[in-house]
Amino acid sequence: MKQQPAEITLKACILGIILSMVLAGANAYLGLFAGMTVSASIPAAVISMGLLSLFRNSNILENNIVQTAASAGESLAAGVIFTVPALLLIGYWQDFNYVEIAKIAAIGGVIGVLFTVPLRRALILEAKLLFPEGIATAEVLRTGEKARNESGTETTEGIKILGLAGITGAVMKLAQQGFALWGSAIEHIRVVGSSIFGIGCDLSPALLSVGYIVGRNIAILVFAGGALSWLIAIPVYTYLHGFEGDVHAAAWNIWNTKIRYLGVGAMVVGGIWSLLKLAQPLYKGIQSSIKAYSSTGERDNLPREERDFPIKFVFIALLALLLPVFLLYYQVIPSWKLAALLSIVMLIFGFLFSAVASYMAGIVGSSNNPISGVTIATILFSSLLLLSLLGTGSGAGAAGAILIGAVVCCAAAIGGDNLQDLKTGHIVGATPWKQQVMQIIGTLSAAAVLGLVLDILHTAYTIGSADFPAPQATLMKSVAEGVFSGGLPWEMVKAGAVIGIIIIILDVIQERRGASFRLPVLAVAVGIYLPIELSTPIFLGGMISHFTQNNSGNEKSGGLLFASGLITGEALMGILVAVPIFLTGQADWWPNMTGPHWLGVIPFILIIYWFYTISKK
Repeated sequence: MKQQPAEITLKACILGIILSMVLAGANAYLGLFAGMTVSASIPAAVISMGLLSLFRNSNILENNIVQTAASAGESLAAGVIFTVPALLLIGYWQDFNYVEIAKIAAIGGVIGVLFTVPLRRALILEAKLLFPEGIATAEVLRTGEKARNESGTETTEGIKILGLAGITGAVMKLAQQGFALWGSAIEHIRVVGSSIFGIGCDLSPALLSVGYIVGRNIAILVFAGGALSWLIAIPVYTYLHGFEGDVHAAAWNIWNTKIRYLGVGAMVVGGIWSLLKLAQPLYKGIQSSIKAYSSTGERDNLPREERDFPIKFVFIALLALLLPVFLLYYQVIPSWKLAALLSIVMLIFGFLFSAVASYMAGIVGSSNNPISGVTIATILFSSLLLLSLLGTGSGAGAAGAILIGAVVCCAAAIGGDNLQDLKTGHIVGATPWKQQVMQIIGTLSAAAVLGLVLDILHTAYTIGSADFPAPQATLMKSVAEGVFSGGLPWEMVKAGAVIGIIIIILDVIQERRGASFRLPVLAVAVGIYLPIELSTPIFLGGMISHFTQNNSGNEKSGGLLFASGLITGEALMGILVAVPIFLTGQADWWPNMTGPHWLGVIPFILIIYWFYTISKK
C-alpha cells in the first residue's frame, strides 16, 4: 500500500501561521495606502519552498499547505481593511477596538472557509473554472519539486525561466514602489470638444501575466469594460453636464463619484445572473458533498484527493456561528428581531457573494477580484433594508450596514482566495479537507493580529488622512451614508444594471450560436469598476497569449512559467517594500530617486517582447 504523503506537519503549521500573520500585516498597510492588496499564494509558496528545503523530509503537499494558510491571512486582511475603518470614519468608533475587530475578522473568515466546501465541487469540479493564479501557484510548486527530485535539462530550463522572471518582476516593483524611479502607470487625459477622454496603462508585469493566464476572451472583455467607462461614459457625461477645474482631477472625480457605479450596477446584475447559472453546479456540488459523507463506507472509498470537510459539520458550524453574529449586530441595533434579521441577511449575502467572488477569482484571478464591488453591493442592499426599517433619523443604520458588509467582505475575500488555493491543491494532488483545516488556522491567525495592525497604522498615519487615505473604506462610508442622506448616484447604478442585462442577452445569443467568443457579464463589470490602467496590461497579456498559443503543442508551458515568475517577483517585492515602512513607521524609509514619470515604459515594453519570445518557443 502506497504511503500517504505528509501534508499537515508541525513545521508546516508553524510556518503557515507565521506567514499568515506577517503577510496579513503587510497587506493591511498596502491596502490602506493604495486601495489594493497583493495575492500571497505565490509569494508564500516561494518562501515556503525556500524554508522547507532546509528540512530533509519536505514535499510539495507541505508547501501547498503553508501557502494555503498564508494566503488565507492575506485575503482576510483585504476583507477587514476595506470595511472596518469605515466604522471609524463615520464616527461610530472613536478608535479601533482590538477584540471587536478580531471577532468580525474571525467570524467572517471562518464563514468564508465553510462556504468554500460546497463551492469547491461546484466551481472546480463541475464548472471547471480556470483560477489563473491557482494554476500559476501550482506551476511554481511543481517546478520547485522537480528541481529537488530531478536534474534534467527541461527542469533546469524551467527553473531558469521562473527565476529570471521573478527577478524581473521584483526589480520593476522595487524601482517603482521603493525608489520611485518612475510612476506606477502612464495615462493620457484630454478634452475633445466639451468631452473628456482618457486612456492609461499600469506598468505592472504581474497584470500582464494575469492577462496571459486568463487568455484572449476575458482579457478583451475586461478592457472593454474599462473602455466603456473612459471612452464612452465619461465623454458622454462631461458632454451633457460639463466639468469644472483641472481636467485630470475632474476626470478622476467623475469616475470615482459617478461612472464607477455603472460597474456596481452591472456587478449586481451579473452576480445574480451568475448565481442563476451556477445554481445547478452548486446544487450538484452540495448534493455530491452530502452523498460523499452520507455513510462511513462511502467516505472511506472516496479518493483522498476528493475528501472535503464533511458537509454536515459545515451546516452545524454555520448555525453555531449565527449566535456570535447575532450578538455582534445586537450591540449596534438593540432589537433582537432586527439583529436576528440582519444575521440571516448576512448569511444569505455571505454565501451569495462568496460564490460570486469565487467565480470571479476563477475568471480573472484573486488579485483582480472585485471584492470591494461585492461589498458595496452588500452595503447598498443592507442600507436600503435598514432605511426601510429604521428611517433616515437612525444613527445606527449606516453602522449596521457596514457591519453586515464587513462580515460579508471577509467571507467573500476568503472565498475567492481559498478557492484559488483549492484549485492549486486539485492540480498537485492535495487533500481538500486538510487544506480547509489550514485555511481556518490561517484565518484565525490573521484575525488575532489585524486589530493590532490597524491600531498601529492609525496611530502612525491617521487612517483616512491625505497620507493614508484608505480609499476602499472611504467608498464604503460614502455608500452607507449616501443611502441614508440620499446622495447615492442611483441613476448610474440603474444604468449599470441595464448595461449588465444587455451584455447577458448578447452572451446568450453567442452561446446559442455556439461561438467560441463569449461575454461573461462579470468580466465586463470588473473592467468598468477597475481603473482602466489595470485593464490595459491585462488586455496586452491576453494578446500575447492569443498570438503565441498555436506555436507549440505543449500549451505554452514556457510562457506560463514566465507569467508565474513575474507574479511571484512583483508580489514578493511589493510586500518586502512595505515591511520596513511598516516597522519604522516612516513613509520615506526608501531613498527617493525620482526620474521621469514615463521612464518605466521602456523596461515594460522590453518585458512584453521578452514575454512574447519565450511564449512563442
